[in-house]
Amino acid sequence: MREIRKVVLPVAGWGTRFLPATKAMPKEMLPIIDKPIIQFIVESFINIGIENIIFVTGRHKKAIEDHFDHNHELEEHLKKAGKEKLLREVVKISSLINPIYVRQKEQLGLGHAVLMAEPAVSQEPFFVALGDIIVENEEEELKKMIHLFRKFGNSIVALMEVPKEEVSKYGIAKVKKLDEETYIIVDLVEKPSPEEAPSNLAIVGRYIFTPTIFEKLKVTKPGKGGEIQLTDAMRLLLEEEAIYACKVNNTVYDTGNPKDYLKTVISFALRREDINGELIEFIRGLIKEEPKKEKAK
Repeated sequence: MREIRKVVLPVAGWGTRFLPATKAMPKEMLPIIDKPIIQFIVESFINIGIENIIFVTGRHKKAIEDHFDHNHELEEHLKKAGKEKLLREVVKISSLINPIYVRQKEQLGLGHAVLMAEPAVSQEPFFVALGDIIVENEEEELKKMIHLFRKFGNSIVALMEVPKEEVSKYGIAKVKKLDEETYIIVDLVEKPSPEEAPSNLAIVGRYIFTPTIFEKLKVTKPGKGGEIQLTDAMRLLLEEEAIYACKVNNTVYDTGNPKDYLKTVISFALRREDINGELIEFIRGLIKEEPKKEKAK
């Protein structure tokens, strides 16, 4: 069985929910305080020994390429200014990974983005990680997925429990339980209503695929908006081989919309000892002011 050496990061989307902020800046580069979202994800894979990162990008995503490259002018400026700590951090970013950039010329869905990575992946098993999801202690979850892949040799999906009333926001899995944290996928339903949902287990945005997924993506019919959906290709894959799943136990942060992005920023800020004291006092002040405003009305 071949080891997993590569991860595909589809980052070519327009980020329309964050416009106009994302007109010139990729949503994956939005900061969680002082680190862009995409770097959290990349570092998790680096920490488990996967350095070959395949970015599926668009013409408006050059900032991602620049972020993981050297900036000699900035490095020289920091050196002259004596800002050694920042200099080390900036240099470290540029040497984190072996990046491969693949252009998705048309935005034809997540499935299409993954298919564009086929020449770079070749006939190897590989990870897919969505660029707007951060998982706390993610290395633990990724190692769990790798363990299952080594055990079964099949594609693996990460799942999380969500409130029943929120299932319409996710791809939902119908599963057969193997043990407390392991399942075999029976079916997948994209954004079902609470009444139609087969479970409350949602796809997290972390996958391990065998190369067979490329064959299925090539014959997957476009759905709404002419997009090729990864979930549809996975359902075709189920006809040929089993897909296993594991449940994520750590907190999952969705940064794909403004409300959840702000929740993520606040959550991370409250854990930062260098800034959480003043932030907590600021939030307490806002809470105290609210009743006054209501009374004034």
